[in-house]
Amino acid sequence: MNQSEPIIQVGILSSEKIEFILNGTFVDNNRNNYTGNHIVQIQNDKILFNSNLFDELNFEPVSQNASFDLIDVVIGINFHWERKENQRFKGALKLIVENGRLTAINRIGVEDYLTSVISSEMSATASDELLKAHAVISRSWLLYPLQNQNNGQLQSETKNQQFTEIKHETRNTKHINKWYERDAHTNFDVCADDHCQRYQGITRASTQAVEAAIEATRGEVLMYEDSICDARFSKCCGGASETFENCWAPVHHPYLVRVFDSAKTPDGFETNLTNEQNAQKWIRLAPEAFCNTSDKKVLAQVLNNYDQETTDFYRWKVEYSQTEIAELLHRRSGIDFGQIIDLIPLKRGESGRIIELKIVGTLQTVVVGKELEIRKWLSNSHLYSSAFVIDKHETTNNIPQRFVISGAGWGHGVGLCQIGAAMMGEKGYFYKDILMHYFRGAELKRIY
Repeated sequence: MNQSEPIIQVGILSSEKIEFILNGTFVDNNRNNYTGNHIVQIQNDKILFNSNLFDELNFEPVSQNASFDLIDVVIGINFHWERKENQRFKGALKLIVENGRLTAINRIGVEDYLTSVISSEMSATASDELLKAHAVISRSWLLYPLQNQNNGQLQSETKNQQFTEIKHETRNTKHINKWYERDAHTNFDVCADDHCQRYQGITRASTQAVEAAIEATRGEVLMYEDSICDARFSKCCGGASETFENCWAPVHHPYLVRVFDSAKTPDGFETNLTNEQNAQKWIRLAPEAFCNTSDKKVLAQVLNNYDQETTDFYRWKVEYSQTEIAELLHRRSGIDFGQIIDLIPLKRGESGRIIELKIVGTLQTVVVGKELEIRKWLSNSHLYSSAFVIDKHETTNNIPQRFVISGAGWGHGVGLCQIGAAMMGEKGYFYKDILMHYFRGAELKRIY
């Protein structure tokens, strides 16, 4: 594969009104010059701009130094730290109407996009080897769905499927199996939030180290059997990474399998974490792992200021009263379980993450999966991970009055563990070694 650098489209903001600032001169569809502050609104399913209606608006920068600001961009959507901030971007601004709202899209080259992603996903002060490793996986993740497997060319594949849901019922027990796809976007390639990769333009100050890491790995991707890898990553695997098919579609990627996040298999543990007894021991204890660290220097490489609001991630605990968990499950699932009698792990993945959870209530019994849906139901935002064990307390008339959920890791756990990779970089591993640790059997290739 020998390509020039692709140009991609990133969906940034969706709203009924969008305020933006053009820093420098931009030209619109009709080659008119614009600069400064502007507001667009939706009217009759079109874009209202300067008293005129448009189906689509494009603003192209006249010089490389030009940029644009978007006001009140929502970041951390549906996460515990969701908030708004003003963000600045390089490249072109495209405005469209989508689902009765306006959508702001940034058209930008892959390498400029990645410079922002690396600074948004983690601290721009991270070690050189971690920055290089993350540049490669972010580039691979981005380009994976844009490749045409038949001819090796990069081209967009537009799909319209946000999630896959399978429902059935057996013996009065409902089964809901749901996973969220990465290809939910029809009018742009990727979004700017955690659903895809955090992309916050040049709002997060980059560094010479980030720019050097992007340049050093320019065009470099992970490949497996001549195809770009779907290179996933999460904050903290909790000591063991998960297989792809236990979190998303039932497709096996040989390079996305369970990996213990350590130089050797931890002593004192059975390695089959699909076994309930083995998983219970693994999660309740804290085995040695690269990501088992409280080193503030290492954590600061991965966790931006808002991420550092989360202090427990390798092992964590949440507690709910009966009233709280019954109300939470009713609100988050739309199902009235009545009082909650039990939470029973039915199936665990290779890392000990629950991929099928049986919820027994006085009114309903439901089996729910996969891991993200379980996390959605058991938290006001997202439970840190589905690698958890449940303890019931103060049971009266078969109804527990208190549930304690003890868990491991932060995120789905598939692919690279960001905190583990940061520790590997700190210990002197080269970026290629870090990548080969998490993506077994893959290889590095430069495609442009």
